[in-house]
Amino acid sequence: MSPRDSATSKENKNNSGLNNASSVTLRDVSKSYGEEWLSDDVLKDVSIDFPAGELTVIVGPSGCGKSTLVNIMAGFEQPDKGQVLVDGEVIHGPAKDRMVVFQETALIPWQTTFENVIFGPKMRGEKSGKALKDEAEALLVKVGLGEFIHKYPIQLSGGMQRRAELARALINEPTVMIMDEPFRGLDAMSRSLMQEFFLDLFEENKKTNIFVTSEVDEAIFLADNLVVLSNKPTSVQKVLKIKLPRPRDYKMLTSTEAFEYKREALELLHDEAMKSFAVLK
Repeated sequence: MSPRDSATSKENKNNSGLNNASSVTLRDVSKSYGEEWLSDDVLKDVSIDFPAGELTVIVGPSGCGKSTLVNIMAGFEQPDKGQVLVDGEVIHGPAKDRMVVFQETALIPWQTTFENVIFGPKMRGEKSGKALKDEAEALLVKVGLGEFIHKYPIQLSGGMQRRAELARALINEPTVMIMDEPFRGLDAMSRSLMQEFFLDLFEENKKTNIFVTSEVDEAIFLADNLVVLSNKPTSVQKVLKIKLPRPRDYKMLTSTEAFEYKREALELLHDEAMKSFAVLK
C-alpha cells in the first residue's frame, strides 16, 4: 500500500466512525518449528480477515496452533511465509496498537492494580502525572475495580485479575484487542459474568477484537464472526457469520439460530478431532 493509499484508508476509517478500530488481515500465513528434516508444521496457508470494529472468535481442535496464531498476530513471532497486515500495512513486530490478554495472568505481582495499569504508558513516557492517574482510575472504575486500586494481584479473584488486565490493555489505546482464552480456568459463574462484562465493554468501545476460545457456546455468545480452524497443520475450515442481535444475553443461546450455529461448528470440530485420533492409531 502506498503512503497515499494508506492516508486515504485512514481518512475513510475516521469518517466511518471506526477511528479506534483497525482491520487485521492474515494472508497465506504458514509456520513450522524444528529442523527441516523433522519439522512440526503448525500453520499452513492461513488467510483470515478480521473486520474493523467487529468481534471475531477463533475456535479449533486442541493443539492446532491457536496460540501460535496469536503470537504471530501480536508480532511476537514471524511467519515462515505470508503476511499479517493492520489497516493494509504489513507488521514486523509488537506494537501498542495490538494488545494481548493471555490465558494466564500477566500482572506484575509486586505492583498494585493501579501500578500495573499505568506501567506501559509510564515506561514509554507517553503519559504521566495527574492525567495518567485520572485515566487509570477512571478505567479501573469502569471495569469494576474502583475499590481495589491499591490491592496486589494475589488479593484479587481470577475474574478481577482479568478485568485488571483489560484495563491495562485499554489504557494503551489499542485499535486491536487480542484475547487468548482469557477466561480459561475461571469457575463457571465467574466465566459467565466475565463474558457478559466483556460484551458490554466491546459494545461500548467497538474496538476490533480477536478472541480465541475452546468453548463453542462462548464463541457463539460473543462472536460477530466465528472462524473454525482445522487440525494441524492448521488452515481455515469455515467462517460463520453469527447474526444474533446485540446486545446479547444468554437466553439467545437457546434459540433455533444459536443451536444451528453450534451444530455446524461442532460437526466441523468433530471431524477435525477424529483426524487427530486417526493419526494416533
